[in-house]
Amino acid sequence: MSKSRAGVYFMVILAMIFWGFSFVAYKIAFESFRPVSIVFFRLFVSIFFLFGFALLFKRLGKIRGRDQKWFLLMALFEPFFYFLGEAFGLTLVTATVGAVIIATIPLIVPFASYYLFRERLTPMNYAGLVISFSGVMLVIFNRNEGFSGDLKGVILMFLAVFSAVGYTMVVKKLADRYNPITITAYQSLYGMLMYVPLFLLLELPFPDLSLLSSRSLLAVTYLGVMGSGICFIMMTIGIRELGAARANVFANLIPVVAAILSFLLLGEAMPLIKILGIGIVVLGLLLSQLRRLRIRSARRGADIYHLPES
Repeated sequence: MSKSRAGVYFMVILAMIFWGFSFVAYKIAFESFRPVSIVFFRLFVSIFFLFGFALLFKRLGKIRGRDQKWFLLMALFEPFFYFLGEAFGLTLVTATVGAVIIATIPLIVPFASYYLFRERLTPMNYAGLVISFSGVMLVIFNRNEGFSGDLKGVILMFLAVFSAVGYTMVVKKLADRYNPITITAYQSLYGMLMYVPLFLLLELPFPDLSLLSSRSLLAVTYLGVMGSGICFIMMTIGIRELGAARANVFANLIPVVAAILSFLLLGEAMPLIKILGIGIVVLGLLLSQLRRLRIRSARRGADIYHLPES
């Protein structure tokens, strides 16, 4: 393996570690911010990084008029509904449970693609879904107490999952005309604009700034800069150099990282059954990617996968 290729692998793994920490950052941000405020400020920060990066490297494309409706629909799925589900869901479930549920996105995308585009499903797709879903059940279900978090929180996290699937289906229509940076930059911009009414309605009057903890401010900044900015750039480089399927395999690290950091930083319980469940989720994801279903674009044959942004 060349040094440059090893560096790309290191970059992708680092992105997954940072994304895994995002679930912990949400919990810290909740000390001072309500969910909609977290998402609004996160998107506000990420816009500067994504547009700045795109303009610096001359990668920002111009949106055609006929594609505006698809960009708006994409932003409605994600970040609008996705972050609503994730941010509110994480107020009711642990960071570990949330990360494990979000990790099922790559499994559901092939089934949506089959329904909408008649893409062929392989036995590995079915096996991976069944095995990983079994692992999710072990993580979110406690034998003595029932669900590890409020059932509403689990449902909200799955709202984020299915929103991400809808996002991926829309991206399929745009990926042959726009580069990933352009898509994500405008996705964040339109998403933030969609959050303005919610922010004004639900978050004002804003809490006294003197009461904001430095930890929560750093957490929100981290979510914008790393979770929605630098990590995406690193993952884009990984997809370009390694291919989408190979780079996406590393997304299996996210729930593992989230579980370890939640245990170390938040004091979340880590019983054996939860460790077993995480392992089963990762196994199912790995099996499903041995024969990944590919969504081909009409002109370039590019593989489209949902980035595990969180």
